Amino acid sequence: MESIVIKNIKEIIQTEHEPVQLPRAGKALSQLSNVKDGYIAIENGTIASFGETSFYENDTVVSGMLDKGAQVIDASGKMVMPAFCDSHTHLVYAGSREMEYSDKLRGLSYQEIAARGGGILNSANLLHITPEEELYRQSVRRAWEIMGFGTGAVEIKSGYGLTPSDEIKMLRVAKRIGEETPLTVKTTFLGAHAVPERYKGRREEYVNEIINEMIPVIATEELADYIDVFTEEGFFSVEDTDRIFNAGIKYGLRPKIHANQMSFSGGVQVAAKYGAISADHLEFTSQAEFEALKQSGTIATLLPGSTFFLEMEYAPAREMINYGLPLAIATNYNPGSSPSGDMKFMMALACLKMKLTPEEAINAATINGAFAMDIGESHGSIAIGKQANLIITKEMPSYEFIPYAFTTPLVETLVLNGKVIGML
Repeated sequence: MESIVIKNIKEIIQTEHEPVQLPRAGKALSQLSNVKDGYIAIENGTIASFGETSFYENDTVVSGMLDKGAQVIDASGKMVMPAFCDSHTHLVYAGSREMEYSDKLRGLSYQEIAARGGGILNSANLLHITPEEELYRQSVRRAWEIMGFGTGAVEIKSGYGLTPSDEIKMLRVAKRIGEETPLTVKTTFLGAHAVPERYKGRREEYVNEIINEMIPVIATEELADYIDVFTEEGFFSVEDTDRIFNAGIKYGLRPKIHANQMSFSGGVQVAAKYGAISADHLEFTSQAEFEALKQSGTIATLLPGSTFFLEMEYAPAREMINYGLPLAIATNYNPGSSPSGDMKFMMALACLKMKLTPEEAINAATINGAFAMDIGESHGSIAIGKQANLIITKEMPSYEFIPYAFTTPLVETLVLNGKVIGML
């Protein structure tokens, strides 16, 4: 593999001399360990050394790499930070739903659009008629798009299939993106995203199909790392979620959950009961939900892009941080409620609308996102031995500039798996 030395770095953001074992929570979320005027050495896909420029000439790792012809990148005036870890997306989908956007502008709510056959069911119909190769073609373009924004690791959910064959088709495409692009990909089975038309009025029968027909095949073919449920009025109940999680766990699928987006649905409590790796959305939460999350260690994953697009009240992030909860930020990239995969924009929303500091937003978008995908030991920060997934930024005055200048392009060079990535 190629060796790279990045020198004259204005500031290395979020370094660790010993990799952290847990996501950052409470006051620790505001802590960044940065190195000003530094360098990073990358070999065999991982970070081999880093430090202040004053140690550069005496670093035997660097000198050995240079003797072997390592590529040298001059990052004068630029920052280096971990690539973003986007732990909640629906990146695999067919077509788009801009006509529903027009309905929204005319005053229809998300629930009203869904009741008319729009929303998730609209995407399910489009996906059903889209051949797998075409679905991959559309989805892999979005994968390269998010890499252009600086994302190096991503979770991709199913949930627009809603039949055994179409859910499997989605997950095959998601796995293929992980195999054929530089992205680190985690996959989540979300058959319980909506009740399909063929089961209208018979939700429990669809839950039976998920449990008896979908989960065994998906687990046997190793298509998913996690299992997820949209626990919300009009979608799936706490009882449905309980059954689905029980079945998934038996097959080795760890729970995640769409919880408390539109109401106090009880989703947080059932996520905590099963030790879900993350509970996502969380606009409707208070102390009871905070306590459940804290006791279970479940990561609160906030999706400000959806809140922005649906014009809802934002999750009480400041209260969550004060309660000592670990927070992650993700894009929820999807065609209906968050048609954006730009983690930098999500950071800006988190700072402006949820009052996170730039330091908290950086941690939430990197190391905590990594832990929400169970890859915190290898991704999300800069430490010796960790995977070399790095953003070399454009020239900028400070790291606070990242969420502040929310439309200014961030990425000058992206390094994934120790290789410089060319963008499409």
